[in-house]
Amino acid sequence: MARIRPQNIIATPARCATFLTLTIQEGHEAAVTDVLSDIGGVIRSVAFREPEQQLIAVIGIGADAWDRMYDAPRPPGLHPFRELDGGAHTAPSTPGDLLVHIRAHRPDLCFELGRRVLNAFGDAVRVEDEVQGFRFFDERDLLGFVDGTENPNGIEAEEAVLVPDGPWQGSSFVIVQKYEHDLSAWDGMTTEQQEAAIGRTKLSDVEFADADKAPNAHLTLNTIEDDGVQRKIVRDNLPFGSLADGTFGTYFIGYAADVDVTERMLRNMFLGQGEATHDRILDFSTALTGANFFVPTENFLEDPKPTLASARDAAEGGPPAPVE
Repeated sequence: MARIRPQNIIATPARCATFLTLTIQEGHEAAVTDVLSDIGGVIRSVAFREPEQQLIAVIGIGADAWDRMYDAPRPPGLHPFRELDGGAHTAPSTPGDLLVHIRAHRPDLCFELGRRVLNAFGDAVRVEDEVQGFRFFDERDLLGFVDGTENPNGIEAEEAVLVPDGPWQGSSFVIVQKYEHDLSAWDGMTTEQQEAAIGRTKLSDVEFADADKAPNAHLTLNTIEDDGVQRKIVRDNLPFGSLADGTFGTYFIGYAADVDVTERMLRNMFLGQGEATHDRILDFSTALTGANFFVPTENFLEDPKPTLASARDAAEGGPPAPVE
């Protein structure tokens, strides 16, 4: 049996990234599948030039695209992003058949790989959203706080993001959202008020004790526990912005072995929990996009047939018994 090769989800924080959300033109699904079968070669064609820059890319597949491209049931947990309307704030669901998450330590490599990926797809896809993210000082977002402090590492990270067994072993799920910040309103608050909204000190990046966190603090609502065990995801968020039109924000991207963990975080943020009606940070950050993707293994992208056959067998109760 071939060794399972997950995509490069777990990596050191990048200095820059390109996030591409694509839709597949009707009737071009087979062409997209062909491109995906050699996407590793496209990535290597750029990455080999500057290996120390750690250029990598991750490909995600949306629910609607899955139904059009493959004849096996969707992986459990793959569904269109579910809009969350909390009255005060809404997490919209926006189009997305494919996610291309490119990251490196230099923007020229991200740009070149993005160009080559789109050239490979040609007229088969349409770009729905493109974001160029950048590292901001010491891993901070544009609100001034360190982002990703709670990311797990090593084996814990693998357990958090990789499906542990079954036909989809080594795969993952990823949810993306583009948030635009009202920096004028945010900067109008005192540092103490900002820290209360996040639940962490701004300069030293020290988390408040649970008893000192406000019910609507970002960290309060983003902490998910089952039977006393905290559930983790791996975030690879980066800031983005435009000086010309004054648009500034954070691109949220969260990988998880169980998409329900990320979805519970978002439900808490937008619909509230306990005394909180919503996450305080949403009063300054507006979600503009939302999409859910399945991240298969490299093996699957190269040749989906064996995994699809295993998935069909599992859905039907296992392969047929041998004839005596």
